[in-house]
Amino acid sequence: MVDIKHLDIAVIGDEDLVNGLRLAGVSRYHVIEDGGSAEEVRKAITEELAEPGVGIIVILEDYAKHVEDLVARVQEKMVSPPVVIEVPSKHGTRYEDVTQYYKAYVRKFIGFDIEI
Repeated sequence: MVDIKHLDIAVIGDEDLVNGLRLAGVSRYHVIEDGGSAEEVRKAITEELAEPGVGIIVILEDYAKHVEDLVARVQEKMVSPPVVIEVPSKHGTRYEDVTQYYKAYVRKFIGFDIEI
């Protein structure tokens, strides 16, 4: 197993999301143009899920709908990384209360609430 200190963050998203996270130091990325096909998204996430050095996969919420089955399979295992995190697009989010969504997500993975 890879030491958690050496796990990478990968991003799958549009040019804006990818460029923003690249500025923050993310080096593993897949740019999917607006209106990108489900096959492109599935290929990108499958590639990152197969990589043992990836600990977190950040995916644009608009693209996550194309890979819900793959993400659900990863979340069911919950034994090792990667953790898949959906982030809203610049056009908004599909969740009514984003704060509650992320609180529930964190609670699911670590078993308790975190208040900020």
